[in-house]
Amino acid sequence: MRLSWPFKSHNGNHRNGHDGNGGHSNGHNGNGHDLNGVTGYACPDFLCVGAQKAGTSWLYHQLEPHPDFWMPPVKELHYLDQLNRTKRIHSPRCGDKRDASFLDSMQDLRGRFYLDLDSYGRLFQHKGACLSGDISPAYSTLNDEIIERVVNHFPNLKVVFLARDPVERAWSQLSMGVRLGMINKFDATDPEEVICNLLNPGVLVRSHPSKIVARWKRYVRPENFRIYFFDDLKENPAELRRSIMRFLGGDPDKPSGGLNPHENNDAGREKLRLTAKVRDRMAQFFEHELKACAAELGGRAKSWPTRYGFSLLLYFWDLLDDSIDLFFWCDWIC
Repeated sequence: MRLSWPFKSHNGNHRNGHDGNGGHSNGHNGNGHDLNGVTGYACPDFLCVGAQKAGTSWLYHQLEPHPDFWMPPVKELHYLDQLNRTKRIHSPRCGDKRDASFLDSMQDLRGRFYLDLDSYGRLFQHKGACLSGDISPAYSTLNDEIIERVVNHFPNLKVVFLARDPVERAWSQLSMGVRLGMINKFDATDPEEVICNLLNPGVLVRSHPSKIVARWKRYVRPENFRIYFFDDLKENPAELRRSIMRFLGGDPDKPSGGLNPHENNDAGREKLRLTAKVRDRMAQFFEHELKACAAELGGRAKSWPTRYGFSLLLYFWDLLDDSIDLFFWCDWIC
């Protein structure tokens, strides 16, 4: 969904997040005015913009009971992508007056047909001195215009992206879609039927993390943007939790209630059986994206192409070859 309605920008005087004395600002000037453009504490401190099926539910459940955070009573607000008109699968939490007030405010926003970032920021007024944010994987699909507006309006906003191997992520999305009736059942052993479903716009738009990351990095300052990997959630969730908590400003040594970092409610969900033949065909489909992720995302993504027998040397050689061609073309023009 493309939104192009105007709004008033609030950039403040501390866009770089520093207090002018060599220290780091938390987004407030000490007089009750938020440097992100709304008074008091009424603003999100962070967004988690995806990826879908990459651990966003796990992250929400880790932050919700943590004493340094006050999380919205619904995991996915969807305000920035669908103005909160998306159909909810799970019922919202309604534990106290703050939750009820938040839900009433969300209902009020549903009636507006323009992007009201001031009112969106005020949704988070109930956090008080705690940290809060919006975890909506669909924000990975936002276009440049909306991303730029959001970042300009909340210049100290931190952004988290949870990345997952495109083959594994897409297969998990297809499995969820069939389980929830969002995708018609298909022959999961037929590679071409699988590819047809990968071409579904709702799947395809979420299947290129290299492009998603590049789009957000164009507008978010490097120190405010972090990529984390689903690989680490599988192998060392405690360390992943610790790393994310530190980045967001919470204390990783404080427990998330009685929740263990290894607990992941989505891990046991039924999935379609992935055959070796279909896996190979999906890998071919995503070959270029797997290599692009290795280059753009780095980290654990560097190992993704080799899982499927692809060489990165040829990919980087092609990039170098294109750069050399461009150099000689520019030299010839001059």
